[in-house]
Amino acid sequence: MSQDRVLATYLIETPHSLERAAAVLAGEQSSGTFVSVPGETNELKERFGAQVLSVEPLESVSTPSLPGSKGPRTDGAPVYHRGRVQISWPLHNFGPSIATLMSTLAGNLYELQELSGVKLVDMDLPRAFAERYPGPGFGIEGTRRLAQVERRPLIGTIVKPSIGLSMEAIGLLVRDLATAGLDFIKDDELQADPPYAPFAQRVEAVMSQIDRVADATGKKTMYAFNITGDIDHMLRAHDLVKKRGGTCVMININSVGLAAVAHVRKHCELPIHGHRAQYGSFARHPLLGIGYTAWQKVCRVVGVDHLHVGGFNGKFYESDEEVAQSVRDLLTPLFGDYRVVPAISSAQWAGSAVPIFAATKTIDVLHLAGGGIIAHPGGTAAGVLSMQQGWEAALAGVPLEDYARARPELRAAIDKFGG
Repeated sequence: MSQDRVLATYLIETPHSLERAAAVLAGEQSSGTFVSVPGETNELKERFGAQVLSVEPLESVSTPSLPGSKGPRTDGAPVYHRGRVQISWPLHNFGPSIATLMSTLAGNLYELQELSGVKLVDMDLPRAFAERYPGPGFGIEGTRRLAQVERRPLIGTIVKPSIGLSMEAIGLLVRDLATAGLDFIKDDELQADPPYAPFAQRVEAVMSQIDRVADATGKKTMYAFNITGDIDHMLRAHDLVKKRGGTCVMININSVGLAAVAHVRKHCELPIHGHRAQYGSFARHPLLGIGYTAWQKVCRVVGVDHLHVGGFNGKFYESDEEVAQSVRDLLTPLFGDYRVVPAISSAQWAGSAVPIFAATKTIDVLHLAGGGIIAHPGGTAAGVLSMQQGWEAALAGVPLEDYARARPELRAAIDKFGG
């Protein structure tokens, strides 16, 4: 695409013609408004107006997806037309600014009465964004190096219960998980810097146990500390983790904003584990919000190294194919080397490895199981081993039941979670 324009693709629904609705969207998000104003010359519109590049009709329906739309006056019942439209903007409208980009591509357009549905599903960005934002600092290879994992998926878990554990309890759990050979542990997105478990105390409780196990085994488990908070807190929290020897920090991207993540990335010397909390609020409806393919691109631009994608046969709304596409999105090169680790989580267990590998054919994933490890009948060590065995079966192409015959940890996981 042109290096001086931004391209966005939308799914829209409208009681007007698709062409009219696309033109209204393009005008509202560039030089136009609801009425012509002084100064809106043809020259200005030519230079700053967004352009409708294509309109692809899809199906029509009799009921609007969203309330509040108004169509043209007709004698009969309104018909709502769906289509895929591509619109482009000149880069000089906003420059390589993520904040203004999102205000343009995903701003007031959702309120337009001409639209009964609109979802940003993809975008193409010019290289100026790569020159402005450094992108992932570690990505797949850097994460593998720090976690000491090659030629297989990374296997991880989440501290459970999510909140409420004492410092002693967290330390004992982390020691148990690290001793079992787990590659990665993360804070829950709900756990940040609460009064009952201050961040600095939690870092010490966790790192003392990780160091203890590393001294004994030679393997240092990667722990993603949730530093989500005000910008000053995130910078201080990162520095504390780095000073204490930690190897990862976590940020709830939508809670702090893309610009805040970009600011932390410029300061950060550790991988950033990107959590997608709140994502469903703007992605779940098929004709409202922002789709994953579009959203993950700006997350990579601002510099996350891992990004959550949901889970296979999980507790979230996405289908396995949607999750698989999200994995593929993250592994698709962006600006050359902006590939990041897909973090698969949500009701995962050892058996989840089989559909994951069948759908994605990649080992470049971080497979997270909370209850699937910690609630294993044989304990956390058996839970970790069952996850490893599940992936061994998936990679070897051996049916899970067959692989479990001589492996009691996997057998117990099937019996507990396989129903």
